[in-house]
Amino acid sequence: MGLKVYGLPMSTNTARVIACLNEKGLEYELVPVDLRTGAHKQQPFISLNPFGQLPAFQDGDLTLFESRAITKYIAEKYKGTGPDLLRQGSITESAIVGVWLEVEAQQFGPPIADLVLEILIKPMLGGTTDPQAVEIHAEKLAKVLDVYEERLTKTKYIAGDHFTLVDLHHLPYTFCLMNTPKASLITCRPHVLAWWEDISSRPAWKKTAEGIKYGP
Repeated sequence: MGLKVYGLPMSTNTARVIACLNEKGLEYELVPVDLRTGAHKQQPFISLNPFGQLPAFQDGDLTLFESRAITKYIAEKYKGTGPDLLRQGSITESAIVGVWLEVEAQQFGPPIADLVLEILIKPMLGGTTDPQAVEIHAEKLAKVLDVYEERLTKTKYIAGDHFTLVDLHHLPYTFCLMNTPKASLITCRPHVLAWWEDISSRPAWKKTAEGIKYGP
């Protein structure tokens, strides 16, 4: 049956999975899910992800949802293909990757998701951006990026000196942010900016970003 991703390229969570597959150089089938008709809340999709959210993923008889769990599975199963995204060759490096994966999910993810929703997604859906909400979310994200700026004075990538799943997980939402006036949150921090320019120039991400329609 091969690898199947059910979702849309411009969905940040779907893009996270696609980026991982591209980084590993794996062949996969993208099965579009029509959000306009509510297909993500109906069968057959709801049998793949009971929460009705993108994406879902199949590898043969295995079905998974939650993008970060999917990418971890891909990185573990296909560790012999492409970069070692979990640094499994070293228990110490692997543990550090685990810490920063949690940082991305718990500290970075919520404020940048809220910010992108407010400043980019709402207008696309015909809504109005709330300037006060933008500043609240931007302030929260700035505090996280200050930690990153300090971290990146010591390491090339967030979890160390190698590109890992940690960096990959940051790609979709940061790409969105860079297409808004709040890109300054990245560009004003020299080490964060250098890191972003590095990871966003990777061929696997460039291939992934081609499907994100609001991108450059």
